[in-house]
Amino acid sequence: MIVGERKPLSEIREMLKGYKKVLVLGCRTCVAVCMAGGDKEVELLGSQLRIASKKDGDELEIVEDSVERQCDPEYIEPLKEKVEQCDAVLSMACGCGVQFMAERYVDTPVLPAINTNFIGVTESTGVWTERCAQCGNCVLHLTGGICPIARCSKSLLNGPCGGSHDGKCEIDPGVPCGWQLIYDRMAKLGLLEKLEEVIPPKDWTTSRDGGPRKIVREDVKV
Repeated sequence: MIVGERKPLSEIREMLKGYKKVLVLGCRTCVAVCMAGGDKEVELLGSQLRIASKKDGDELEIVEDSVERQCDPEYIEPLKEKVEQCDAVLSMACGCGVQFMAERYVDTPVLPAINTNFIGVTESTGVWTERCAQCGNCVLHLTGGICPIARCSKSLLNGPCGGSHDGKCEIDPGVPCGWQLIYDRMAKLGLLEKLEEVIPPKDWTTSRDGGPRKIVREDVKV
């Protein structure tokens, strides 16, 4: 899932200067799971903005709403009337949701309330960690399902750097060495011989080649 965290209230307040009526819009998918932009977070931010606005003597009216996904047209189309009644939208979605809302509602400023951090997993309650670097050329079948790009601090493709100690990264001793994790997993699976295969240099054009990436499925395209 996409993991993000809410911007500081002071930064959000600065973005909202000059606006009289703002729609605080949540997203009930990824950012709701990481407790950054779901229904509860919309309610909390709305309350904080009202209190801060009243304290500072601003005339800021807050409207609250949430949709299932801000990155999907079917969920943001019904917002038309509500958006048009506001001076700005404060999106509590990831960067994709903010941009998609801005593309759909070109006459209304759409502002980000969240910093989008990474694609990750819920390691434990309140803890999310990165697992995928979206490099577009997956090698997980060669590394025991552990991504060397995301899990190795140096994104090395063919083994550790030699600086790790006791299974910890030399850059940050609090981080497990990605290649130690890969070795241990492959050993447990009885697949250590696969580590002898040389992984070619990454063709980074599969992840970034002069513009936004796109996938088209002709079998479902309408």
